[in-house]
Order: sequence, then structure tokens, then C-alpha cells
Amino acid sequence: MNTDITASTKPEYPVIDRNPPFTTVVGNFSTLDYFRFATITGVSVTVGYLSGIKPGIRGPSMVTGGLIGLMGGFMYAYQNSAGRLMGFFPNDSEVARYKK
Repeated sequence: MNTDITASTKPEYPVIDRNPPFTTVVGNFSTLDYFRFATITGVSVTVGYLSGIKPGIRGPSMVTGGLIGLMGGFMYAYQNSAGRLMGFFPNDSEVARYKK
């Protein structure tokens, strides 16, 4: 199975890994990625709680909102981390860390 990623545009920043594996991308999460991940999750829990109209529905609504936020926050952090490794986002700290 070919997992090579081809983009319609060329990377603007130095490429560290053209096709980074999952463990490398998650290991490359920055503090800002974790902060965004936690913020998206926290906001989703709050919105889930507030969207529960009846008192008996607030708990399940909050859990559902939290799970959706957890997945969305992880995907957003993953996208940013992978984009930095592939050279699509500014990656000065990654270039300094992964000098070839």
C-alpha cells in the first residue's frame, strides 16, 4: 500500500520528514498544540453541557460534546504537527531539533 502524500503546492519551509509516521507526529506535539487540544476539548465539554435542554440530558450531552472535542482537538494538533514536519507550516524549532 502506497502511503506517499503528494501535495498540489510545494512546501514553503524546510522539509524534515515528507511522510511522517503517527508516532513521530504525536511525539512532535508542541506546548501550543497541547494547549489548543485542551482548549478545544474544554470548550466542547462546556457547549455540550449548556446544550442539554433538560437536566437529565446534560450529563450525556456533556460527555458527547467532550468526546467530539477530544477527537477534534487531537486532529487539529496532529494536523499542525504533521504540517510542520512536512514543511507546510513554520518549523524553526523542528529544524533546530532534527538537524540532518
